[in-house]
Amino acid sequence: MQASRDSWIDSRLRADGSVADEIDVIDFGRFLNGSIKERGQIAQQIGAASAEIGFFYIANHGIPSTLIDRAFQEMQRFFALPIDGKTQIHITNSKNHRGYFEIGRENFDPAVYREGDYKEGFHIGRELSPSDPDFGLPLRGGNQWPKQLPGFRDVMVEYFDACMNLGLHLMRAMAVALSLPDTFFDAKFDKPLPTLRPLHYPPQSGKVDYSQVGCGEHTDFGCLTILAQDEVGGLQVQNRRGRWISAPMIENTLLINIGDMLARWSNDRVVATPHRVINASGADRYSLPFFVDPNFDADLSVLPTCVSEGNPARYRPTTAGQYFLDRIESTFSYKK
Repeated sequence: MQASRDSWIDSRLRADGSVADEIDVIDFGRFLNGSIKERGQIAQQIGAASAEIGFFYIANHGIPSTLIDRAFQEMQRFFALPIDGKTQIHITNSKNHRGYFEIGRENFDPAVYREGDYKEGFHIGRELSPSDPDFGLPLRGGNQWPKQLPGFRDVMVEYFDACMNLGLHLMRAMAVALSLPDTFFDAKFDKPLPTLRPLHYPPQSGKVDYSQVGCGEHTDFGCLTILAQDEVGGLQVQNRRGRWISAPMIENTLLINIGDMLARWSNDRVVATPHRVINASGADRYSLPFFVDPNFDADLSVLPTCVSEGNPARYRPTTAGQYFLDRIESTFSYKK
C-alpha cells in the first residue's frame, strides 16, 4: 500500500519536479455564480489543488464576514467561562459526541505527544428534533448548549447552516473535478453528519514543550473541512515532499482541506494531507473548523471514475458512520 501511494504522490509532482510551498487561493464566486464554463474551470482548479497538496483557500465564498466575526466573538465568550461552567456540558455527558472537551482530552498523535493536544474545544452537530426517526442513533440527536450565554446558540446555528450550505456547493465542485455529475453527492448528504468545532489553543509560555503541541499531526476524518481561523497562526501543512509549510489566515478567505473519506472515495486521486498546530505565538489562538461529512450510512466504496485496470481500488468498502466511530474511538481518551 505505502509504495503504491508514494508513487501516486510522485506522479503528481509538477513538470519541473517541484512541489507546492504555498497554498492556492481560488475564486469560488466563479463557481457559485459563474457560467457552466467558469464552473468547470473552478472545479478543475479545486481538483488540481486537492491532488497536489489537499488544501486550498477560497475567496468570495458567500459567508458574510460579519457572521464569521460574530461566531468568533461567541466562541471567545464560551472559552472565557470558568472551567466548571464549561464542564456542565462535557462531551462525556452526551451519547452522540457533542459538547465541551478540555485540554488533553483529544490526542491526534499519541505515539509522539504524551500529554494529548494542548487545546480545548466544543462539538456542535446537526440538531435533530426528538420526533425525528434518527434521533438517538449513533452520532445523531441534539446538542448541549451553555445556558449562561444567551445568543450563543443562535449565532452558532446560523454559522453552522451557512457552512453546510457552502459545503454542499464545494461537494458539487468536487464531483465535477472527479468526472461525475455535479449532483452526484447530493443524495449522500441529505441526512449528513457535519460538525462545527470551536477550538481554543492557549498560549504556551517560554520554550514550547514538544511533548504536547496544540494539535498533533493528523488527517481529518471526513470529506471536507471549512476553516475560519484568526491571525495568530500556527497551522502547518505537510507538502508532498514532507516539508511543513504554514497555512496562515488570509483575509476574506476560508481554508479548505480534503479529509480521509473523500480520499477513500477518490482512491487517493485527491489527498488527505497531514497537518498540525504549534501555537508558539505566546497568544491565544482561536479557530472554527467545520467538517462537511455525509450521511451515516453513506457507502464509501471507491468511485467508478477513480479506478481502472491499472489503478484498482485501494480501500475496502465501509460506511461513513462506521469510519467515524472507529476514528473517534482512537482519538478521544474517554472512548478508550
